[in-house]
Amino acid sequence: MRFEILVEVRLRPGVADPEGSTIERALSALGFKGVEHLRVGKAFRFEVDAPDEASAVALGSEVTDRLLANPVIEESEVTARPTSKSTSKTRHTTRVEPMTGSTSLGKSG
Repeated sequence: MRFEILVEVRLRPGVADPEGSTIERALSALGFKGVEHLRVGKAFRFEVDAPDEASAVALGSEVTDRLLANPVIEESEVTARPTSKSTSKTRHTTRVEPMTGSTSLGKSG
């Protein structure tokens, strides 16, 4: 079965994010008031073949751990969903945390 993997990587809380700070100041200067705590991250999308969603997430997590994220300063979230060619419509998400502890990821809406 084919799955689309989405990996979201962002700096851990407490790690300086000068790019995010610069964007936040620029937004304020442009008149966007009330935008706070802006953090910059990266998103990676790719497809994998796996027998099920749990296996797809495990593969995506391994790729993330070995190449896409630095677990010392970054946290990541791996999501797998069947591609449009697949018949299942379910979605599975897991958080990948470094061995130093866990931090919950906040999503803005």
